[in-house]
Amino acid sequence: MVEDAAGRARFIAMMGERGQTPNAVPTFILGERVWVGFAPPIAEAIEAQLGSEAAEAVSRYRLDLGPLGRLDLAEQPMLVGTLLIAFVDGFNPCSLWVLTVLLAMILGSGSRARTAAVGGTFLLVTATLYGLFIAGLFAALSVAHHLAGIQLVVALFALGFGAVNVKDYFAFKQGLSFTIPERFKPRIYRGSRAVRRDRPLPAILLTTVVLAAGVALIELPCTAGFPVVWSSLVAEAGIQGPAFAGLLASYLVVYLLDEILILGTAIVTLRIGRLQETHGRTLKLVGGMVMLALGGVLLIEPSLMESLAGFLAVVGIALAGTLAVIAVSRRGSG
Repeated sequence: MVEDAAGRARFIAMMGERGQTPNAVPTFILGERVWVGFAPPIAEAIEAQLGSEAAEAVSRYRLDLGPLGRLDLAEQPMLVGTLLIAFVDGFNPCSLWVLTVLLAMILGSGSRARTAAVGGTFLLVTATLYGLFIAGLFAALSVAHHLAGIQLVVALFALGFGAVNVKDYFAFKQGLSFTIPERFKPRIYRGSRAVRRDRPLPAILLTTVVLAAGVALIELPCTAGFPVVWSSLVAEAGIQGPAFAGLLASYLVVYLLDEILILGTAIVTLRIGRLQETHGRTLKLVGGMVMLALGGVLLIEPSLMESLAGFLAVVGIALAGTLAVIAVSRRGSG
């Protein structure tokens, strides 16, 4: 302390922040607590404080589920990763565009019950088919994950998929683009108008099922990125059986949250907005940046995805990068 001027200045500053006078060493500082000198009682007090701090840190990542017990998120990085990836995946401009088109057509009936039935059926069918698609990917990657180079393939796929989506923010639909092809849009409009016709509800719901099944297939190139990466992570973690089913169910529920919110708003207000190109470009950028971050981590340091902090850091960096890109592009255009 005598020879280290920087250390002495820091010691004086830390003691001053806690209203203490720096007059002796050894001095121990932990949080807001200060101990001067050393003796067995002081050692016991420091150990007790360390235990309390550790317990408090762990409790920050625990969810109290009532009769179901507590869930320690720090020990469940794949669950947290699933929720984060599914949330970003849910803001998919392709599926959101189709849903708003369908609701715009059915709202012309002025019936909340019909809107709820058609919208709910559409979401149920598309989510079911999406879940089957993800389950199929997982089955394939579970078999192949031990093969040399499979993680490299997934990482390069994520980087390529993310790069195309980021490109769409600057050059929407120019060159390679993961969007619904223009040739399919007239069919989607025709299917949506068929749902609006004055027919018995069972016939309308059957038309909705057919439309939803077709749309789910058409938009797969637009939505396939995150399921591939997520399935690879789950397969690499060795998760199988009921645990995988629980994660997949969690993925689908979170994936649908924004669409359920849109449907609920339409039912209550009998109004629906249209997804504009600017919205689609921004959503593409967000998804693309997260995909680039995931691909980069899988390529350079995949072990980061094995911890809660790693997942949060990857998504946080991607979102910060998204905000930076938006700010720079707006400043440049302004």
